[in-house]
Amino acid sequence: MTQAFKAYQHIYYQNKKTHTRRWTIIFSVLLLLILFLPWTQNIRARGKVTALRQEQRPQQVNTIIAGRVERWFIKEGDHVQKGDTIVQLSEVKPDYLDPDLVQRTREQIEAKRSGIGYYHGKVAATETQIGALQNALKAKLNQLQNKVQQLKVKAEADSMDMLAATNDLRIASAQYGRQKAMYDSGLVSLSQLEARNVSLQNAMAKKTGAENKFISTKQELTITGIEFSSVQQEYIEKLSKAESDKFSSLSLIAGSEGDIAKLQNQYASYVIRNNMYYVIAPQSGQIVNATASGIGEILKEGDMLVNIVPDKFEYAVELYIRPVDLPLVAVGQQVRFVFDGFPAIVFSGWPEASYGTYSGLVSAIENDVSDNGKFKVLVKEDTTHRKWPKELKMGMGANSIALLKDVPVWYELWRNINSFPPDYYKPQKEEKK
Repeated sequence: MTQAFKAYQHIYYQNKKTHTRRWTIIFSVLLLLILFLPWTQNIRARGKVTALRQEQRPQQVNTIIAGRVERWFIKEGDHVQKGDTIVQLSEVKPDYLDPDLVQRTREQIEAKRSGIGYYHGKVAATETQIGALQNALKAKLNQLQNKVQQLKVKAEADSMDMLAATNDLRIASAQYGRQKAMYDSGLVSLSQLEARNVSLQNAMAKKTGAENKFISTKQELTITGIEFSSVQQEYIEKLSKAESDKFSSLSLIAGSEGDIAKLQNQYASYVIRNNMYYVIAPQSGQIVNATASGIGEILKEGDMLVNIVPDKFEYAVELYIRPVDLPLVAVGQQVRFVFDGFPAIVFSGWPEASYGTYSGLVSAIENDVSDNGKFKVLVKEDTTHRKWPKELKMGMGANSIALLKDVPVWYELWRNINSFPPDYYKPQKEEKK
């Protein structure tokens, strides 16, 4: 009865042919095939665009010396070349306010050098004086030595004269004795005895004179020896005084040279400081974030003036990986990126099917944990794949997908259901020939 109604025939399909079983079987087979498709395991991390090398990243331009802002040569947003002047400063420290400080320091150096020249002249004069004293001492000593030799010869001659006078006295004394004996015997007259007595007296006088002369020569020889020692002592004192004056001058020269070295150091420091009144750009780039702005602002040593974003740099992405994922990341590993502002369709398990992603390679992994409790990883551009866009800017956000091991889809589902970590492996490096 119910089959007679048209509505019943449209709702119920009993005893009619349908394709439900066929489609069920087809979808089941497809699902089974999908479970055996390869799936690329991955870990995700958030990062930002930076430069590969530290000198290519934004840097501060600081003041080396304290000063007051006198003039700005640039404004924020300007592009500067390496060596361009950014700002002019003026001096604020009292020790350097003299505008002729460099010239006065140079004059002090020249004055010290002139003083050294005078001391060198004094040393030369003292050396000449020492040479003259040494020559005079040598001549005086030679003169005294000659005199000593003469006195020795004279003493020897006087000794011979004294010996001759002694012999004459002995002969005269013997003759007088014989003459007196003969006079006592009446053989000779008194006048003959007196003549012998006069001869005896003359012989005695000659002997006494010869003795006195010999003693005088010996005394003169002794005085000459004393004079020899006195002359030596006198010239030694003069030479010692001259040597003392010489070494005093040399000491003053050494002290003056030390003062010159100190003044030259100050002079060089003043010249370098004068060049620091103009702060120049250390490299080419764009000026951003000027902290000091007004004319007349006082800056201290090391204060930041502006930031420079370099024009030429090699892009990289700075990622922060959780400690639990750190063993899964290795240098040379491939990473996929989705940059903020660039549309993309991402299939994390099938990176080849994704659209709008960019490839990179892990360049460095820091061993020290960052302040946020994660480890920093630096990823550079993979030049063998699609180039990164030129429109990237420093600090732009990037979502990363670190590609791990290829596994079947059923294994990935089973791993996630059981909360197992991804499989760990390291990329193989090409062996060097």
